[in-house]
Amino acid sequence: MTGRARGRFKSKPGGDRNFNCATCDPEHTAASVASGAVLYMTNHDSDGMSDPEWEERRELSWTEADWENYLAEHETSVRDYLRHYEQLADAPDRIDEVARRMGWEMQVDETTDEDTAETPEPSFEEDFDLYTVHRNPVHIATKALYLGLIANWERIAAHPERIHPAQALGVQGSLFRGREHALQAVQSLDMGDYALAVCFFKRALRELNTTLSLLGAGPDEGGALLGRYREFALPRLFDLREIWLRVMNECRAAESE
Repeated sequence: MTGRARGRFKSKPGGDRNFNCATCDPEHTAASVASGAVLYMTNHDSDGMSDPEWEERRELSWTEADWENYLAEHETSVRDYLRHYEQLADAPDRIDEVARRMGWEMQVDETTDEDTAETPEPSFEEDFDLYTVHRNPVHIATKALYLGLIANWERIAAHPERIHPAQALGVQGSLFRGREHALQAVQSLDMGDYALAVCFFKRALRELNTTLSLLGAGPDEGGALLGRYREFALPRLFDLREIWLRVMNECRAAESE
């Protein structure tokens, strides 16, 4: 069992969960939101309501081992994203390029209404790719970037003689809160509640700004150890900001339709 449901699918499969991200130059995050990007992520098919016709078919015969395999695949995707990101750390378009490597490019839908009308009903005896929020590209990207940020900070915080404990705890807590808000935003997005997703992303952005403030703005603040971490962290924090801003823009556009 490798992430595919046996027998009948548990719930109505949504449309493509694609990935919308801007170019990752930290100097123009806001401008990139308005620019066109090749990748995009909003779940326009999710309306938070269940379809009675599908409710009758909500069967899933997965075991604990099946779910463990599924979660292991998710963890592999997070590591793959981080590996691609580190390989492209110096590329100006690293966010878009990593998304392409992960297979998140948007496919243009050329089907017409007539084509859609003639599409046969799916066979529920077939296997379907199981989708949960763990396969959402924004979820994977956010977890991967925070994984690197937190792991590197934990190594620094292990040296209280070089980093004040209050600062170590402050940065650690801010990183965890920012990640928590962002992942709740993705969960809201996946449920089709775009306004709630925007609210959580705004909280994540505020916490991200707190992280930046705690790291300090000056190149000599906190000594060499903190300076090296700041050099490592700033591009990743700005990339997170760009991803979230792009998704927020898409959410607001969907709400206005």
